[in-house]
Parts: sequence; C-alpha cells; structure tokens
Amino acid sequence: MSRGRSAPHGFPTANVRYMATPGTREELTSAVDYEGAQVPVREDLRDAHRFLLDHIRSPGTWWTGGERVAIAAEARGAARCALCRERRKSLSPGAVQGRHDGPHTLPENVVDAVHRIRSDPARLSRSWFDAVIAGGLEVTRYVELVSVTSVMAGLDYFARALGVAPLPLPTPLAGEPSRHRPAGAQDGGAWVPIIDPADASGPEADLYGGGDFVPNIVRAMSLVPDEVRVLRRSTDAHYVPVAQIPDPTYHRALARPQMELIAARVSALNQCFY
Repeated sequence: MSRGRSAPHGFPTANVRYMATPGTREELTSAVDYEGAQVPVREDLRDAHRFLLDHIRSPGTWWTGGERVAIAAEARGAARCALCRERRKSLSPGAVQGRHDGPHTLPENVVDAVHRIRSDPARLSRSWFDAVIAGGLEVTRYVELVSVTSVMAGLDYFARALGVAPLPLPTPLAGEPSRHRPAGAQDGGAWVPIIDPADASGPEADLYGGGDFVPNIVRAMSLVPDEVRVLRRSTDAHYVPVAQIPDPTYHRALARPQMELIAARVSALNQCFY
C-alpha cells in the first residue's frame, strides 16, 4: 500500500510505502522516497529514515507503538499550534494558558511536554522539568518522549529543507513496552539519571560503541538505552559517527570545518543552549 500521495500546502510529495499486514511486525517500511526533491537523497539517509520510522511505530521501552506515533503526531502539530506560537512570543511561556491545537489521544500533561520540547526548547528549565515530573510523567517515559519528539522533528526538518511534504506518520505496531530500566543508570550531572561510560556493562555494554569520546547528549538519553542506539544511528547518517566527532579530518561531501560552521549557525538560529 502507498501512503502520502496527496501533498498539503502545495509541496511535492514525500512518500513511504508499507508492505504486508497492517499492525504486524511483518509490516516494514520498504521505501522512503522524497519525490519532487530538487536534489538527490543518499541511499544511506533513506535507509536511516526508514529505520527511524520503524522505530517510532514500534513498542518502545515505556510507551506503546500507538503512544509513540501519537507523540510523533504531537511533535509535528506543535509547529502549527496557536498556543505554542503565543507562548514563543511571551516573555514567560508559563504565563500563557490554553489548550494545544489538535484532537489529542494522549494526556494533556504529555501533550504539553511534547509541544514545549518541540516548539520552545531554548527556554526549558530545571524548574519546568521538575514540574513535569511532579505532575506525573515518570522520568523514564520523559526521556523516551524527548527522543521520539526529537527524531520526528529531525525527519520533518529534513523534508522541509528539500521543499517536500513531511513523510506520513507510520502505522503503529502492536505489543507491549519492554519496561527495561538499566541498573547502571545513576543520578548525577544531568536532570535525569544517566549511565556513566564506566558503568555501561551487561545489556548496555554496546551503548557507547567502546570509544573514549561520549558526548553528553548521548549520555542524556541513556536511561532508555534503545534511544541512545537510535540517536547513534541517526548521527552516523546525518553527521559523522560518534567515535569520529573528535577527528577534525573526518569529512563527507563537506569538509569538517564546513560541517561545523553550518551546525553552529543552525544551532544559533534555533537558540540551542546545548
């Protein structure tokens, strides 16, 4: 079956084909096509995007496949949300009250967290995070929510850069979350518990790839190890392999200084405090 043939807002269509029986693990994303793009998209990038869509729709560690797709939908909707737009204009986002746009299937506190993370990340604070956790969102579920939101934002920005419609959201897969909390995760150095590289053992022995260099952004996701693995896969395709980040001579089509200049400029425009 083919999805995504109609293109909203006049964009050419980005297309994803799903095969086999809907809602089963045999239904794998077989192709990611950026139809109408004016530049070619590398095969490894299409493979990575296929992997990311399959990851979003699969049962995770703390959320079901249906919940994860709903999180992805909220992440996409935040870009058009009137409440989010008003909050971005306000000196204090907490001073603007209201309901986020859209027919929500997730609890309001979850919807609000996704929209804030997606639409106004530069102003997230420790006090905001503490209030989110105190409001009933478990820290493990928060970390996984951040990952799904970030992955969806990355896919949508990629399509936007090509001038094509975003990829359609995938059909969720049935199944229960694994609910695996790594024994090595400890408090210290971050808002959430993390796994120190020295404690990455057992099921988490592969988490950091065995290298000496482990970026803090990678450690920040380690309370939910599968999300670290997904982050590394995405980084390998879109940037450089994590182990090669300290190597200034590593390059692809762009030289490393060119890559870092673009990354720094984009981060500044997005007010990325990291």
